[in-house]
Amino acid sequence: TTQNTLFFESVKTYVLRKFPHYKIFDTICDSTEKRQAEVKSLADSVDALIVVGGRNSGNTQRLAEIGRLTGKPVYHVETESELDTETLATARQIGITAGASTPTWIIKRIYRAIEALPFNKSQGWHNILSTVRRTLLLTNIYISIGAGCLCYACSKLQGIPNYYSYVFISMLYVQSMHIFNNLTGTEADHYNDPERAFFYNKHKMLLAALALIAGAAGLIKAYTMGLLPFLILLAMSFMGLSYNLKLIPEHLSSGRYRRIRDVPGSKTILITMAWGIVTAIFAPLSVLGKFDLSMVPVFAWSAGMVFVRTAFFDILDMQGDRIVGKDTIPILLGEKQTMRLLKFLLTAITVILFLSAAFHLTSSLGFVLGICPMLLFIVLLTYEQGHTMPGIRLEFLVETHFVLAGLVTVLWWALVIGD
Repeated sequence: TTQNTLFFESVKTYVLRKFPHYKIFDTICDSTEKRQAEVKSLADSVDALIVVGGRNSGNTQRLAEIGRLTGKPVYHVETESELDTETLATARQIGITAGASTPTWIIKRIYRAIEALPFNKSQGWHNILSTVRRTLLLTNIYISIGAGCLCYACSKLQGIPNYYSYVFISMLYVQSMHIFNNLTGTEADHYNDPERAFFYNKHKMLLAALALIAGAAGLIKAYTMGLLPFLILLAMSFMGLSYNLKLIPEHLSSGRYRRIRDVPGSKTILITMAWGIVTAIFAPLSVLGKFDLSMVPVFAWSAGMVFVRTAFFDILDMQGDRIVGKDTIPILLGEKQTMRLLKFLLTAITVILFLSAAFHLTSSLGFVLGICPMLLFIVLLTYEQGHTMPGIRLEFLVETHFVLAGLVTVLWWALVIGD
């Protein structure tokens, strides 16, 4: 069922020529036949081909054979440690394929290793850009910048004056909480993103200090702004820090639900709520001291964007999360159902933002900020259609939508309000 289709066709032709009365039955699996055709097409379009899978797997061996028939160098590997990085770094285009039974998390590790290769020196700027991009993601600096941009956009939507302090606090809070939770919950990263796991293990003391400083600075700044901002941020910080802690004693628990993170789907929901509050609720509540109707659509937009971002990353990490027993929303609902939910949410928050601006619940900025969920919708579609692969570029692209919200707000302020 997994034979080389080209070899089968040559045997079939020979047999029919010699023994035309023979009946021949093609039992090669349709998916195998399709994959082999795709591998040939892929090998023809790249400089080198990597085949990922067990060396004793007949299916994977056939894929490697088909690749070699094209005359291109083929590297059959089981893990990223077997990659010939020096040779691969000279290739301009590298194709990756895998056997049907190869786990997705292994393929992702191969892809990330290739993505991190220092390609030929003529592309030095590309290597520098890739290093900067990965550093910003690993240290959560880019995420915190995104949170600040999102807070800035939310403040302008609600007409909050003197927003600088709130933007600063949102950046510090997100920076601190993400580092702490990455430090205390890296089990799945060993499968989903081994580079991140290695980075956090190597620099855990430095990162812990950075998280403490960021968290403390945010609380101090909030305290100088009043008791209410301080208490809100303190409560949020406590919730964030307690996510990975065993809060329920073992003798009072069945053994599974001792931490907040043990609750199915809790990660995505808590991150969504935390970001939504610190970017959309914290500023107006601190200024007004009470609830305002404009908070609802702004919170829905901000939290909706964060929910989609977090749940989408959970989709990319499904296999690693399953291995460590983490019940994320995609694992509970399934990948297809989760993708439908995310696309529906993006559509809904775009409409909500537009209507809130139309009915003057928010500023006219709401008309243009709808571009952010719309573009994120397109990213999801390109992933579904196989045009993008999980990796540094995709992660950076998704996080950039929050930075884009800040840039759109700056342009709106300059072109509309500035006039």
